[in-house]
Amino acid sequence: MMEKIRMTTPLVEMDGDEMTRVLWKMIKDILILPYVDLKTEYYDLGLVHRNETDDKVTVESAEATKKYGVAVKCATITPNAARMTEYDLKEMWKSPNGTIRAILDGTVFRAPILADGVTPYIPTWTKPITIARHAYGDVYKNTEMQVKKGSKAKLTVVDENGSEQSELIYDFSDSAGIIQGLHNKDRSIEGFARSCFNYALDTKQDIWFATKDTISKKYDHRFKDIFAEIFESEYKSRFEDAGIEYFYTLIDDAVARVVRSEGGFIWACKNYDGDVMSDMVATAYGSLAMMTSVLVSPDGIYEYEAAHGTVQRHYYRYLKGEKTSTNPVATIFAWTGALAKRGELDSIPQLCSFSEKLEKAVMKTISDGIMTGDLAAISKLENKKTVDSETFLKEINIRLSKSLQL
Repeated sequence: MMEKIRMTTPLVEMDGDEMTRVLWKMIKDILILPYVDLKTEYYDLGLVHRNETDDKVTVESAEATKKYGVAVKCATITPNAARMTEYDLKEMWKSPNGTIRAILDGTVFRAPILADGVTPYIPTWTKPITIARHAYGDVYKNTEMQVKKGSKAKLTVVDENGSEQSELIYDFSDSAGIIQGLHNKDRSIEGFARSCFNYALDTKQDIWFATKDTISKKYDHRFKDIFAEIFESEYKSRFEDAGIEYFYTLIDDAVARVVRSEGGFIWACKNYDGDVMSDMVATAYGSLAMMTSVLVSPDGIYEYEAAHGTVQRHYYRYLKGEKTSTNPVATIFAWTGALAKRGELDSIPQLCSFSEKLEKAVMKTISDGIMTGDLAAISKLENKKTVDSETFLKEINIRLSKSLQL
């Protein structure tokens, strides 16, 4: 029996909800605790405990992440009206991811996990495309109004001295309608740019950025200008030394280029574009359950998670005592990403090596034809076997333990 790998600094561990919470414990028990003397600062972000603490636990977990620098997070429920009743909530608590992103000022990077036998719907995509989504402002912090016929809508800004500047949005003399007000902050865009450039250097990948600045000549153009200014003044020489490049184009041109590409780059997107394109890219590569997600702050704080939700449908079957074939790969890769980053920051090469071997054991299990139902449905392998989640994890462990003994 190998000696357990020792950690010096804890990870921040954020537990979650439903089926992913069940998988979380299985992954730790089967794949991590036998090999790593795991040190974590634990926070229960399950909806029950968030409700009990008036969601203070979410804020505490984000503050702990700022302290320790690396976190790993399980999928969590963002409640809707149905969840209010189901969990007898005091109020409709906000998305934990949104709260954590705001506190860390982070950018979300999502990349597909490519497995042998699972061919992307776009066959030229032989390398992963990482979506970098700006996680602040725009339509997600908008103000909307319905407008009566005969109204005039204006955009008004009052400066710190009380002076007003107004622009007519539209004269609704011919029809009722709707208006929407969006905002963003230079500081947030600057943080987004630095996170993207740092991550590109960290992963040695080119980075593309796209907006619609030809139409949005002030709003989107501000994003373009801030990215260009920061790149030229802080990152250009570092990119040249690393042999990577920064590329800007319009969003519609970017979409066409992405479809024709082989992948292997980071695509930086504004908030809404990133929300949509990350799901499109995940689906085109095969499965949202095969998508990593890491929140990176401009000052080098990392929070790893799976890109998918809590798998509610499987959880209800699990509660009835049924076996489920839920795909745990993205959650495993959240753990490996966090452990590898902790090993890198703390100079523990054994921890980095363990994470790499665990990831390879996952991929070997799939390429050997042993997989969960979602992958079996799209896999081109001839001799494939669909197994339940626990069996899948045990099969991974067989391959992991062999690789660790070599």
